[in-house]
Amino acid sequence: MKYATRINSFLRVDSDLKHALEAIGKIDGVDFVDLNYPEHFSDYSVKEVKDMLSANSLRCNAINLRFRGKYLHGEFGNIDRRIAEDAITLSKEGTDVCRQLGGSQVIIWLGFDGFDYSFQIDYNEYWDRIIHAFKSICAYSKMPVSIEYKPYEERVHAFIDSFGTTMTILNEVNADNLGVTLDFCHMLMKKENPALATAYLAKRGKLFNLHLNDGEGSTDDGLMVGTVNLWKTIEVMYYLKKYGFDGAVYFDTFPKREKAVEECEANVRMCRLIEKMIDNYGLDNIASAIEKQDGTAAANLMIDLIAAAN
Repeated sequence: MKYATRINSFLRVDSDLKHALEAIGKIDGVDFVDLNYPEHFSDYSVKEVKDMLSANSLRCNAINLRFRGKYLHGEFGNIDRRIAEDAITLSKEGTDVCRQLGGSQVIIWLGFDGFDYSFQIDYNEYWDRIIHAFKSICAYSKMPVSIEYKPYEERVHAFIDSFGTTMTILNEVNADNLGVTLDFCHMLMKKENPALATAYLAKRGKLFNLHLNDGEGSTDDGLMVGTVNLWKTIEVMYYLKKYGFDGAVYFDTFPKREKAVEECEANVRMCRLIEKMIDNYGLDNIASAIEKQDGTAAANLMIDLIAAAN
């Protein structure tokens, strides 16, 4: 399994991107990073960032679009058509940067597209503007474009809030290069089963990225991998292996009191242990237990997986 990590975890103490990449490059097991556009390119050019990645034996996994300032009232769905078109243009620029860095995809999370009150937006008009935006970006980029959904935060109600809404957008846009980024915490917030969405998308080649973290389920906690919902995490990893997911799993965790390097190393250790459990016990044996559709069989499988970690 390939792993990527969140640069902003390292920028919290030292705001210099160069120093962050140097620290990440020394972490065993992390070979990829995701960069935010335009956020991470304010002090360095694309070429300079590319050179820094190479110097630290790191590769770009993805470019994450970040909309700030004038996008407070919405990105693609903004009622001001000029701002909505600017958001589309920014996304297209992000695909150009991603291509220059050799990244695999652009990830779009629309944190401000949504509503806070009843009667605040026309839902169908809003929907049409978002569909138009993704069609335009996918046609321009030709490279993979990935939708990351989240039920709330920044808005009370995000417009692209769930697995179901996201899949409906994929069907309506109908572009081969449009897929999904699943975020473990976001799915918990929506009371979804992370493994269900993982299995569905991975089987159909539409799981473009996975943000792995953990939390209590009410907010985007960004806790270390497997520290709260261990069995749900193991089940997600099982389906990644079953369907041969070949992307980089991204640690979208938020060390606020922890040291970023040590926190990231703990994520790697947890994932490697989970991989060991699954590999030692065997995909076929896990599948056989699941086929029984029996609670006791599931519990015994969990016991056997713990034993397989030794």
